[in-house]
This record gives sequence, C-alpha cells and structure tokens, in this order.
Amino acid sequence: MKQKFFSFLLFPIFTLFLLSCSSSDKEYDATGVFEATETTVFAEQTGTLIIFDVNEGDALTKGLEVGLIDTTQIWLKIQQANATKTVYQSQKPDMEKQIAAKRQQLAKARQDQQRYQELVADGAAPSKMLDDVTNQVAVLQKQLDAQISALSTQISTLNSQLSTVDVQVDQLYDQLRKCHISMPIAGTVLEKYVEQGELVTMGKPLFTVADTENMYIRAYVTSAQLQSIKLGQQVKVFADYGDGQRKEYEGTISWISSRSEFTPKTILTDDERADLVYSMKVAIRNDGYVKMGMYGEVAFK
Repeated sequence: MKQKFFSFLLFPIFTLFLLSCSSSDKEYDATGVFEATETTVFAEQTGTLIIFDVNEGDALTKGLEVGLIDTTQIWLKIQQANATKTVYQSQKPDMEKQIAAKRQQLAKARQDQQRYQELVADGAAPSKMLDDVTNQVAVLQKQLDAQISALSTQISTLNSQLSTVDVQVDQLYDQLRKCHISMPIAGTVLEKYVEQGELVTMGKPLFTVADTENMYIRAYVTSAQLQSIKLGQQVKVFADYGDGQRKEYEGTISWISSRSEFTPKTILTDDERADLVYSMKVAIRNDGYVKMGMYGEVAFK
C-alpha cells in the first residue's frame, strides 16, 4: 500500500519536471539588436542652401536630388574663365600667314642663286654675284627659322595657358556639380541638421540616411557555437515585438568577427556575461516592420 502511494505521489512531480525542462528549451541560438547601414551626407561646397527638400522619415531613392547650394558665384567664375580662354585663343598667331612673305623671299633668292650658278658656270657673270645671292639665301633661311621658332614658342605658351584655363573650368564645373545634393543610397532619412535658407560650409553635416530595406541583426555567439556557423549560411531570424509577438525572416550570415569581446550587458547568452563572445551580422530583407534598435533572435538550425 505504501509503494502504491509513493508511485502515485511521484508521478505528478515527474510530470512537473518534464514541463519545466521543456519550457526552458529556447527556439533561438543567439540574440541581438537590429541595425542598418547609416550614411551621413555632408555639404561639399560653401553657400546658401536655397533648396533642401528633406524631412525626417522620408523614404528616398538613390540619386534623387534633394538640395541645392547657391551656384551664382561659380557660374560667374565659369563665364570669366571662358572669356579669358577666348582672349588667349584670339592671341594665337596664324603661323602660315606670318611666315608666308619670308618663304616667298627665300624662294625668290633661291631662284636667283640657281640662275647665277648657271651664268657663272658659263662665264657670263662674276662669281661675286653668286656669292652675294648665296649669302642672301642663308640669311633669309635663318630669319625664317627664327621667325618659326618665335611663333612656335608663342603658340606653345598660349596653348599652355589655354590648358590651365580648361583645368580651371573643369574644377569649377566639379564645384558646380557638388552644389547639387543627392541621395547617396536608397533609404530613410533618420535625422536632418540644417534647414532651407541656412548658410552651410564645406564639410557641414546635412542629414543622415539609413538603408532600412537591407538591414541586419548584430548578434553574439560563444566560442562553442562558432563551429556551427559560417559565412553565407542561411538562418532563421525572429523580430521580437514583445508580449510574445514575433515575426520570422530568412537571414544570411554576412560577417563574423575574428576577435572576441566581453558580452554586452544588453545581450543574454547561455553562459555568464563575463564570458567572451564573438559578434556576427545576419542580413535580412526588411518588409517595413523591422525597426532599428528592435531586439531579435537568430536560430542556426
């Protein structure tokens, strides 16, 4: 009778033990917080922000122009540079026209030289006349060479000055391009730091945008768990909304830290907080429900 009573008493205790064990089994292997790639856009020129169509929470596409810094002074400098370029171009000499007269004189002297050579050979003219015309040909040739050299130097100098102006114009157009503020990535505006009409300086932050479509959860694993994960591995990710509300996503391990660190106080693992863990990132495709800073879990199997 005692043995029967003992068995009857042991059965509910054993049942409670099984229930307590099953309730402690977790559906995840690591926990973490959802993050997104953030990009801060800075002013690349100094001037008045005449257009700035950015509001916190806006979902904007990559390449969309959202602002404009005053371009008046840059346009004036471009016009000034183009005017200088026109002046240099007008100063370039026409070499062929300027040396045409000297070439003609040289050609006439060579004809005379040929004619006197024939007359001297026939004894119809003294050799001194041939010497004089030969000397004249040599002088004219040197004058022509000197004129060509001077004109070539002048043209080369003007071409160098034109090239310098072209570089200045290219730089001005690059500055003009940088006055147009565009979205570097597709994402959601997290915070704006200036307003339309403000004077901004080069390097001043304008707004921060985050890629909230391609997010990731930064989770932490122990050294014992490293053997069960690898880059590119497909895992399950759960977004935790609290009160038992969760949503499942397909995730891909995109990064595993090669250096250990102490467990962050906001992260819970199976081991003690003081144990060393490794950070990892699991990329997910956000459907609009996952928010930055939200807690989540990762299941490797």
